[in-house]
Amino acid sequence: MTDPLAQDPPLPPGFALPSLSAAEHLPLHGVTILVVEDSRYACEALRLMSQRAGARLRRADTLAAARAHLRVYRPDVVIIDLGLPDGRGESLIRELAMARQRPLAVLGTSGNLEGRGSALAAGAEGFLEKPLNSYARFCTLLRQFLPGLAPAVVEDSVICPDPLALQDDLTRAAAALSAEPDAQDRRYLTGFVIGVAHHAHDAALERAANAAVLPNGGGLEQLRGLLDKRLAVTSMTTAFAAKPEAV
Repeated sequence: MTDPLAQDPPLPPGFALPSLSAAEHLPLHGVTILVVEDSRYACEALRLMSQRAGARLRRADTLAAARAHLRVYRPDVVIIDLGLPDGRGESLIRELAMARQRPLAVLGTSGNLEGRGSALAAGAEGFLEKPLNSYARFCTLLRQFLPGLAPAVVEDSVICPDPLALQDDLTRAAAALSAEPDAQDRRYLTGFVIGVAHHAHDAALERAANAAVLPNGGGLEQLRGLLDKRLAVTSMTTAFAAKPEAV
């Protein structure tokens, strides 16, 4: 099945692509980006920033998918989340650091500040701290490693991803946690929820996920219950937003 986040969205009615002269002034015009990220919410933030800056973004949600993509395509920038379903992002960073034809920039990303050190030690040129919501910070960091781009003035703004992407992440986590995961899967899933909650500024959910990390910590049921509550709220909000106004 084709990942909708990996495709360019259709243009809205009446929208025209910028002329060449206008496109030349986009901060990341013509740049190709591969983001290796398991969270749709985090990836949606990157997609919105890339689209606004004139870059093309593709997504891989596992290390295996990223390696398959890199065997065919050569993106200018690769942004790699450090916690992925099939391993640590640092392993892919090391592979790219040693590659004969490496991207212009390999960046690590995580909501854990300790990830900066491990990403740079693995060979990354830079690090994007989550939450990924500052357009100027995103563009400025990438432009450091991309020579030849036209001069650009980047005005900052806060990027707010679609709540449906957050709902998708929480739904996935709730389903996986309800299946009685083993210790390894539990560590990954709780880490996934911690990252999503941190990106969504949900301190209560982040605390609950941290409490559920240990197998005998007794916090897994609390985390499941809180996820169910969050999903109920997002479902009601989505349904309300989709309901047509009364005539």
